[in-house]
Amino acid sequence: MTEPLTPSLQQALRLQLDCLAATLRPATLAKYVTVVNRFLDFLRHTHPQVSCPSQLRRDPHVLGFLQSLHQQQPPLRNASRTQYLIQLRRLLYDLAADGHPLADNLIGPQDFPPPDVYLPKPLSVHEDQLLAQQLARDNDLPALALRLLRATGMRIGECLNLTVDCLHPVATDQWVLKVPLGKLHTERWIPLDDSARHLIAAILALRCPHPKTLPNPHFLLLDRDGRRPSYMAISRRLLRAAASAGCASHITPHRLRHSFASEMISSGVSLPVTMQLLGHKDIRMTLRYVHVSQNDMQREYHRARHHLVNRHLMPSLPLDQPFNPHAQGGILALQNALAAVQQLLASHRLKLSADNDQRPLARLANRLAKISAELAKL
Repeated sequence: MTEPLTPSLQQALRLQLDCLAATLRPATLAKYVTVVNRFLDFLRHTHPQVSCPSQLRRDPHVLGFLQSLHQQQPPLRNASRTQYLIQLRRLLYDLAADGHPLADNLIGPQDFPPPDVYLPKPLSVHEDQLLAQQLARDNDLPALALRLLRATGMRIGECLNLTVDCLHPVATDQWVLKVPLGKLHTERWIPLDDSARHLIAAILALRCPHPKTLPNPHFLLLDRDGRRPSYMAISRRLLRAAASAGCASHITPHRLRHSFASEMISSGVSLPVTMQLLGHKDIRMTLRYVHVSQNDMQREYHRARHHLVNRHLMPSLPLDQPFNPHAQGGILALQNALAAVQQLLASHRLKLSADNDQRPLARLANRLAKISAELAKL
């Protein structure tokens, strides 16, 4: 009986790409295609004898490929090299799962470069104000879309995919924006204030007047000719507005998202809620977006100290007032007096460190509690 031919490495990897095409987005699939092409080109030029998956070895094939990524000019960022490794490892795992005899541990944790940690990139308060004023003066469809990005912290792709019915009431004068499936394949709700609602109303006023005749009539962002703005068109519009406003730094749509996150934290929104507003699955990602200024740290520190001090304060008691049980209501007056004595006793016990000193006061406090319980029955 003739044994089946072993597929070549190129055929096996191309077959895995065909399988991934059924579940991944085209942009994500393109990244897998890139890493496959680069890996095969490396093997073709340096190890042409490798023809099937079973011949792959960690050294020199995989390690050589990693070295070539490291030596590339201009150099790749660590994040880019990490993505190449993640995608190649996924493809090799899938080959092994399909029964190809691959060697173990072709890619290990030690092969991943350390992550680059960048500071958050929100706009400065001055540039944020200048840009907001310029976009308000322009007041066209791209400018309104950029203002909505800044007001909600959405990704630009999510904003471009908003539908006409994205605004939903949840209570009297309370509205939320339904953000469609985005980068992480999740939907979410974002609360809106009146200014953000007015932005959506202004977008609807500038929208194509006859969208029903178009292929995609349900999208919110449609110009007068029925065309959807692209990512590049929105980005170029932001660059022009920033230049007109006199902003010195390079401003991208994603920096508006950083500004939104930092503004939420500075306004007192908790970190978990900010994570939900941004649509993150990991709070560590949210921390990359949030800029905590010195003023924020001072405010939070002194607020916490104030709470700590108030936690241990005992309420003042009107002990200097004459006790008149008839004027205060008989049994109720006795209960109030006992409560005052119990509080003073508890305060005094906190100042005693020795257990021998606290035990008599504890017994006395227990008796007072029993007396209060008996008074409550009368």
